[in-house]
Amino acid sequence: MSDTFATYVLSLTTGRTETVLDLTEECTQFLDRTAHGRDGLLNVFVPHATAGIAILETGAGSDDDLLTTLQTLLPADDRWRHRHGSSGHGRDHVLPALVPPHATLPVVGGRLELGTWQSVCLVDTNTSNTKRSVRLSFLGQ
Repeated sequence: MSDTFATYVLSLTTGRTETVLDLTEECTQFLDRTAHGRDGLLNVFVPHATAGIAILETGAGSDDDLLTTLQTLLPADDRWRHRHGSSGHGRDHVLPALVPPHATLPVVGGRLELGTWQSVCLVDTNTSNTKRSVRLSFLGQ
């Protein structure tokens, strides 16, 4: 593998409730192992059709506000044409159109450049699939 590119897959269990899972510490640890003080980009990608990556404040209610907003915009009922799985599961397949499955973030001097209150989060509304993967990729110089 090139010295300018590194990748790692996180294996996560999200549980049986809709969740916003903070991945910032995992991203920081990955960069500590791979960036070595360099500038570049961190790409965070979730290869699932029913989850997304969001940059938001956590712990002060914003994560719950996001889930409440998604429940309002994407109700878990039988209106969805995509009908396999649990009732309302079609909404989970629309989620990535609102919360994309990726984020690309600046890395300066080997450190993730987030704002004071920003965190990197996995957003998962699919309570039927508790096993998730998140690919972290660093491209640097």
